[in-house]
Amino acid sequence: MKLLSSIVVVVYASLVHTQSTSPNTSASTAPVIDLGYVSYVGYSNSTIGINYYRGIPFAQPPIGELRWRKPRPIEARNSFEGQTINATQIAPFCYQSLPLSLWAAATVNGASYFHPDVPSSEDCLILDVLVPQKPAHKSLPVLVQIHGGGYTLGSAQTAPGDALVHASNGSMIYVAMQYRLGVFGFLAGEEVIQNGDANVGLLDQRAALDWVQRNIRAFGGDPSRVTIWGGSAGGGSVTHQLIAGGAVDEPPFSAAIPEYPWWQPLLNSSSQERQYANVLSAANCSDLACLRSQNSTTLQFVNQRAENISYPNSPGDGYGTFYYGPVVDGKFIRRLPDQEFKLGNFYKVPLLVDHDAYEGYIFSNMSVNTQAAETMDAAVLFPYAGPSFFSRLYQLYPASDYNSTFFQRQTWFGDFIINCPTYYMATAFTDQAYNASAVFKLTFAAGAQLHAATRPFLNSNTIGWPSANNQTLAQIMSSYWISFVVTKDPNPLKAPNAPSWPSYMSGGKGTAADGESVGFNTLSVTYNSIVVRGDPDASAKCDFFSSQGYAVRN
Repeated sequence: MKLLSSIVVVVYASLVHTQSTSPNTSASTAPVIDLGYVSYVGYSNSTIGINYYRGIPFAQPPIGELRWRKPRPIEARNSFEGQTINATQIAPFCYQSLPLSLWAAATVNGASYFHPDVPSSEDCLILDVLVPQKPAHKSLPVLVQIHGGGYTLGSAQTAPGDALVHASNGSMIYVAMQYRLGVFGFLAGEEVIQNGDANVGLLDQRAALDWVQRNIRAFGGDPSRVTIWGGSAGGGSVTHQLIAGGAVDEPPFSAAIPEYPWWQPLLNSSSQERQYANVLSAANCSDLACLRSQNSTTLQFVNQRAENISYPNSPGDGYGTFYYGPVVDGKFIRRLPDQEFKLGNFYKVPLLVDHDAYEGYIFSNMSVNTQAAETMDAAVLFPYAGPSFFSRLYQLYPASDYNSTFFQRQTWFGDFIINCPTYYMATAFTDQAYNASAVFKLTFAAGAQLHAATRPFLNSNTIGWPSANNQTLAQIMSSYWISFVVTKDPNPLKAPNAPSWPSYMSGGKGTAADGESVGFNTLSVTYNSIVVRGDPDASAKCDFFSSQGYAVRN
């Protein structure tokens, strides 16, 4: 298996933030946006034809008594009612944290992608809005980015949309959100649920989407044409937004792009209590009221300290996963994701899903070189798996198929946490959604080939995707995304040299991994070709993980 020597640099850039820059801007030429309760003046970049509005709050600051509670709309209470506010500066990030075992990998070839020293704040629930200066229509579709980063890293600058807006020729608006991370966004446990809310990071995301519904018209956007998009934990976030509350109401979006969706295990109640106890211990507190009384700097110390003393040896925290994340709370997340998709409890909207070739690579420990050590790591990741689970796991992933224990582990880890979920979602949407032809899947074995390999071909704060190693492919990939945002189909507005991308069940053109002819069509992108193939994840391996949902997700 050939891998590029510098690929990890690209991957970690997607997990954490990249600082956006704004060339030759002018605030005086940007129109003032009147939202009724407040007005914002942004800045214009006439070279690329975009008006920028940075750091717009969508919720009240989640501090003090509002910690670990559902966010409250900014319109209901704020300190700037009726003012005209400068929206030209990048806002502080939400507080970040990172498992110690991943620190070394976050600095590669002299480039650091984890920046704990950038301006950060609890008052971080903001949106950036990018609007074309010359809109193609009076009411434009909107692409909303939910950043990734393992639910502990990232910001509105993680996945910049400048290049996409420029390439869309005035046909779309781009919105990027921030949400509470780590202990601030994903602390759980019985006391949190009884005296606040679990999953407040996910609730922040929903609040941002609700704000878009209420206010995007002022920017020239159409609230009935909102596509949500995210990669890695952003893709996992899109997954959780799709099943939110059992999907019994009307969603604040009309299409979804869960890219390489990160389905890390959701801690069960006992694991949540263990994590909550670790947080209390790190803060020298005995209850939630004490945690709420701490200042932000102290709580940020606790945020990182709890990870340092617990990861990766706590149940459910196998190597490569992140210490904090969503949980089943019985409210916003009623069941494990695989169960909700099997039951049809998800919003039936057009879907575009993808994954990269080696999704498990950067999340596997290179120092593990025996199957016994690999099994010990897997037993931490899957604390409720028994001997029969591991027997079947190694039947499906025999050591003889791989040139090292590392590649054996990266393969099954990538399948369980990302690859197979794309198969589960594509088949569920095809079987149960209102429009089976509005489901599209892609596999990407170009660029870095690793987790987030598509990112340089889609996200850039400079026009032309200079980080992509193939400009033609970047133009093709971006045209598919723009077309899906505008038409809910990647084909109508695709680049002239882009092959047609068939829907997932449009015909039996592909061949599955076991050689059987199937109708699960995926667009397969490699260094040299873009062709239609069968879904490689339509396999006994993914069926096995699907049958073990409670063991691998809980």
